Amino acid sequence: MTGPQASLLPDGRRLHLHHGPIDLIIEAFASEADVRRAYRAAARRFATILDEIVGELPLLRQPIGPDRQRVHGAVAQRMIAAVVPHAAHFITPMAAVAGSVAEEVLQALVAAGPIARAYVNNGGDVALHLAHGEELSIAISQGDLELADRVVVRGSDPVRGIATSGWRGRSHSLGIADAVTVLAATASAADAAATLIANAVDLPAGSRGQAVIWRQPACDLSPDSDLGARLVTVAVGHLDGAEVEMALAAGLARAERMRHDGMIVAAALFLAGQAVSCGDASGRSFELQQHVAQAPERVGRTRH
Repeated sequence: MTGPQASLLPDGRRLHLHHGPIDLIIEAFASEADVRRAYRAAARRFATILDEIVGELPLLRQPIGPDRQRVHGAVAQRMIAAVVPHAAHFITPMAAVAGSVAEEVLQALVAAGPIARAYVNNGGDVALHLAHGEELSIAISQGDLELADRVVVRGSDPVRGIATSGWRGRSHSLGIADAVTVLAATASAADAAATLIANAVDLPAGSRGQAVIWRQPACDLSPDSDLGARLVTVAVGHLDGAEVEMALAAGLARAERMRHDGMIVAAALFLAGQAVSCGDASGRSFELQQHVAQAPERVGRTRH
């Protein structure tokens, strides 16, 4: 494995940081000198992050319990803090790794000088910095390349993290959601919550729809998976409308409980062309704008 790599993308505006499985896209908005300084600080902090995480992987792959695991790295501590509120469910700190890395790099970037707005995108898990009066428009995935949504986050909104999970993503999922996008106070909190909500989008055991859902032990797909022998979704066949609604309702109930408990601000859940949402993403505080490139008949319904 090569060491950490840092380079500007061809547009000259965005910074690309890459090391092993970590791949970040960063953009900061400020004077040219301040942006250069911020990018140098982000690259310096990024250079040691993977080694820090790898050094504590045995602890970070363990299910979280009532007590925090003893970890020392700053990113590992963010991961632990993000999953502790969910200790009633099976979850490991690895559920928050992408969001925690994004947060850590963003913190270094912003500390380097005056930045009006910035984001660190770690494979779809995004940490945000917004000064007062600033805003960012961010694309969110539905798990279908033909469809895309955008959410506008303002400096006055209580959101500084957006994360997406689902069986079509880069991480394994216990559920069948094409995608679940969560808005939360931090990227690490959004990451952990999106994982659990996506896991909850599922059909009851023994239902007809289970026959068209294919699963394999996580350890067969990735021997060092923190999910061990738990069955993760690898394919989903045709589900009828009632089955899609049932699975989304299960996930929405989990999301609503998290929102009620103050763990998230909003969530949008997508499955087989249908969508449901909860929280301020569907209300006054955020603009949720749907853009349909193709097949508009597949958009489905959005319930609030």
